[in-house]
Amino acid sequence: MDTEFIERLVIQNDKKIIFLIMDGLGGLPQETGGKTELETAVTPNLDSLAASGTCGLLDPVGCGITPGSGPAHFALFGYDPVKYNVGRGLLSAAGLDFPLVQGDLYMRANFATLNKFGHIADRRAGRLETEKNKLLCIKLKANVHLQAVKEVFFVTEKEHRALVVLRGGKLSEQISETDPQRTGEPPLDAKALIPEAENTAAAVRELSDKIREVLAKEEKANVMLLRGYSGFHSFPSMAGRFGLKPLAIASYPMYKGVARLLGMSLAPETSTIEDEIQALVANYANYDFFYIHIKATDSRGEDGNFAEKVKAIEKVDSLMPEIFALKPDVLVVTGDHSTPAVMAGHSFHPVPVLLAAKTCRPDAATTFGESACLMGGLGRIPMKYLMRVALAHAGKLQKFGA
Repeated sequence: MDTEFIERLVIQNDKKIIFLIMDGLGGLPQETGGKTELETAVTPNLDSLAASGTCGLLDPVGCGITPGSGPAHFALFGYDPVKYNVGRGLLSAAGLDFPLVQGDLYMRANFATLNKFGHIADRRAGRLETEKNKLLCIKLKANVHLQAVKEVFFVTEKEHRALVVLRGGKLSEQISETDPQRTGEPPLDAKALIPEAENTAAAVRELSDKIREVLAKEEKANVMLLRGYSGFHSFPSMAGRFGLKPLAIASYPMYKGVARLLGMSLAPETSTIEDEIQALVANYANYDFFYIHIKATDSRGEDGNFAEKVKAIEKVDSLMPEIFALKPDVLVVTGDHSTPAVMAGHSFHPVPVLLAAKTCRPDAATTFGESACLMGGLGRIPMKYLMRVALAHAGKLQKFGA
């Protein structure tokens, strides 16, 4: 059933919905027969919520498909992740409040480390310090100029991540990425995916070469890996589709970008999980949908650090009573995708989800974890249907048909 079908059933009321998203929440055991990060974590508050609510598993894009953060987040908010898929560059640009111009080409970039053989030794340059990132972007902006492109922008995102924007020229997003997504290999050459993109591919190859020249003497960040190409795209808003007044509470620009493109208001800058919960409390009276993004679970998973991912989950659990005190009508706790520490990256595994509301039916899940969620009443469903379930529990959907 098409995700747009639900819009015809929406009614407005004053019920409040919270989506608490622990990025990369899903995991895997470290050994056969062991427990995942979520199952290992001591989470009395989440377990209590699971016991009184209903649980299940979500497929962000489809069974067996490993999702990027962009399509997974669109699915969380009830948008078809295939239909609305865009390159991560646009999401970063929107999150950084970069002026969006029709015809620009936006790219998500990683500062990375090449060894003496020209092979990638570290795709994240040791999770480069944000202040160093800013200095390098200033250096690149001053020294990188392209023949067929009027202007090149380098904008710091956070840590090793940056935004690169090409402006002026007939630019296409249909080119291949320069990031091979693994170490031990050289960066890839950008290639045109369609004949009309040949000039853009040539510009990106020139861009990559000049970046390497400028960064050649840097110890860690001596290359940029480019991916997530996108031009400007517009999207139907959550207010228009679901009648919601939404607020996003997130620290990373990319997730703010998704929120801004979908018409969410943005909370002031936060730097810790505690700050994010306080932002929720401070703004609770003014909105009816709240998206809270927790990045640490994903970062620790990508680092391959099982123990630290467990600690991040436990930190969130310790703050749950502050959310309980608000008495939301619907509280959803899940992730956008799985990032098992044993894989040190995104995976295709379904994501555990729990939903708490007065209208929940009891199910067999008494704790919050992957195995328990297999027995949950939500079953295993496409992530794009989560929003309609939350709206239904909030009484925001009318009956279909006579």
